[in-house]
Amino acid sequence: MKFTQDRPATVHVVRSYEPGRLRLGERELTTSVVVSAATLVEPWRPRHFDELVPADLEAALGLSPEVLLLGTGVKQRFPEREVYAALHAARVGFEIMDTGAACRTYNVLLAEDRRVVAALLLE
Repeated sequence: MKFTQDRPATVHVVRSYEPGRLRLGERELTTSVVVSAATLVEPWRPRHFDELVPADLEAALGLSPEVLLLGTGVKQRFPEREVYAALHAARVGFEIMDTGAACRTYNVLLAEDRRVVAALLLE
């Protein structure tokens, strides 16, 4: 699937996603990442959904998002209670979806100039 909206080179736009592979601008990534308009954290520690713990959210929450998108891999899965508790405690809006949907939603929110951060698992 290809995404094509043009943005300034300093903005991290998802150009394409397929399981295990993400293109941000001209960079191709194969590890889990946290991304915002101006920041890229790579690699992000969890490689697989089952490894996700509340401490992993610190990299994303530290970017002060208005909305945090959690891409859970090829399919939508819901994390353990402790992860939900950390998200609620941070008082941030969040959505949990498969990584492809998280990439599409990230680009839409980015185009709306929202403070969006995506934590994307590339299993």
